[in-house]
Amino acid sequence: MSSNALSYLRQSKMPHIWCPGCGNGIVMNAIIRAIDSLGLDPRQTVIVSGIGCSSRAPGYMNFDTLHTAHGRALTFATGVKMANPALNVIVISGDGDGAAIGGNHLIHACRRNIDITLVLVNNNIYGMTSGQYSPLTPTGALATTAVYGNIDRPFDLVKLASGAGATYVARSTVYHVPQLKTYIQNAIKHHGFSVVEAVSTCPTYFGRKNKRGDAANMMVWMKDNTAVYKKGVEEYDKSLVIGEFVNIEAPEYTDSYAALTERVGGS
Repeated sequence: MSSNALSYLRQSKMPHIWCPGCGNGIVMNAIIRAIDSLGLDPRQTVIVSGIGCSSRAPGYMNFDTLHTAHGRALTFATGVKMANPALNVIVISGDGDGAAIGGNHLIHACRRNIDITLVLVNNNIYGMTSGQYSPLTPTGALATTAVYGNIDRPFDLVKLASGAGATYVARSTVYHVPQLKTYIQNAIKHHGFSVVEAVSTCPTYFGRKNKRGDAANMMVWMKDNTAVYKKGVEEYDKSLVIGEFVNIEAPEYTDSYAALTERVGGS
């Protein structure tokens, strides 16, 4: 990490609490590099998270940050954005925090198309609370609460966000770091609700329980099982598809609210 990127970190908070091989640091690095590439003013940038391993990232980032209640990051972020629409608001969440207890907030943030960027770190498991299965845990995978294998079907987060109305949706992995940084950068630039799914490694719980090996082996699995999205293609020979899936324009919520208040106030 360059010295310029290091300026975005609260180095006094180091060392971090993440396990060796965890992908959260890679995702945080990609977010910082995206912010740096865009030249965003740190004083005009707010990082919000809920509860979970990935949600500890804002504590290490040298911005105005909020570490909020479990599943409620998007509600706090919505309040911040509505109070000051000029701010750059970025939410870091996990698959349990963002798609389980926070799932209803997720779909309504998508529906409203409020100008917030959500980076949802998907390590297929609840990491901080000892490895329970999440809504993104693959069917058949083992977890603390699925000792004989998970029988639930997982959400496809890309389809969920797209169907709910998000106007920018992308997916990458902690192996495909340049693409991940680019998608986060594009998401921040996009004027509307943006979702970037960052598929990550959890060697401590998901990898160990499912005999995926160490973090390096999990990275190799990502490389070998990933296909790049092509518009119009429905079937892929790989289990993980990455790319930019949605990038459209639609009325943004704070803009619509400002127009409404102006119209009502002038009537």
